[in-house]
Amino acid sequence: MTLVATLPTHDVHALTWGPADGPLLLALHGFPDTAHTYRSLGPLLAAEGWRVVAPFLRGYGPSGIPSDGDYTVGALMADTVALHAALGGDERAVLVGHDWGAITVNGLGAAPSSPFARVVAMAVPPLPTMSPGRGLWGPWLGGVARQPRNSWYILANQVPGLSERVFARLASRLWHDWSPGHDARSDLAYLLESVSDRVRARAVVSYYRAAARPRGLRSLRHGPPLVPTLYLHGAQDGCLDRRFLDLAAARLTGAHRAVLVEDAGHFMTVEQPEVVAAHVLDFLGPAVTGP
Repeated sequence: MTLVATLPTHDVHALTWGPADGPLLLALHGFPDTAHTYRSLGPLLAAEGWRVVAPFLRGYGPSGIPSDGDYTVGALMADTVALHAALGGDERAVLVGHDWGAITVNGLGAAPSSPFARVVAMAVPPLPTMSPGRGLWGPWLGGVARQPRNSWYILANQVPGLSERVFARLASRLWHDWSPGHDARSDLAYLLESVSDRVRARAVVSYYRAAARPRGLRSLRHGPPLVPTLYLHGAQDGCLDRRFLDLAAARLTGAHRAVLVEDAGHFMTVEQPEVVAAHVLDFLGPAVTGP
């Protein structure tokens, strides 16, 4: 099923699964991807009682182009909180996010005013966990040394007009490199239906351009998680070096945890949905229905 929610700057379209009276689980996608990344995972979570809502993030069709032109993480966080209110979310609501969605949910997981009880981040850990520290200099140096080779696309996305002109080729290359061996034809078809022209392409690469500006950099800065947080990292992820999982695991202890997903690359939601669902459901616990 689908739904449409009207926010102050644009309409948000979303895919939905699960009972109408179930606790809200908002599932945010990343780049270059769409809400269809949850097409297998969503039903598995819904079968356990969660009301799963996967919005197309601002700029991704069929959601609208935001009237404020804001593509900072702060804007994505505000959209998510607004969706919580628009969809009747309560204190049971949880957040799942992948890639840019993960950056967004990690920010909300660290926000004292966040209405979400738990957070699941995939492919990008809470940013404070990626810093060096006592006993962690080895994996940090190894990850930092290797990461520029993986992150060339970030610089490419800064060049005005470049990514817009070659968006389809760029997306295909990233899916190939980030999830080696995965047949991404269906995923890319969904993506090019969503990002159907240069206006849309400009919108979705603007996430990277906004992050490079002072206001965008400020909105990326947040503290450690304040709510229980699960981090999942694909063993063959070609986007973020696996050593950053070691950094995250050293810090995500107690109510938090970090888990390696075997036989998966960056796009684990479509590569290993059953395995991901098992980790998520074990972390979230049962979906408690009723008031």
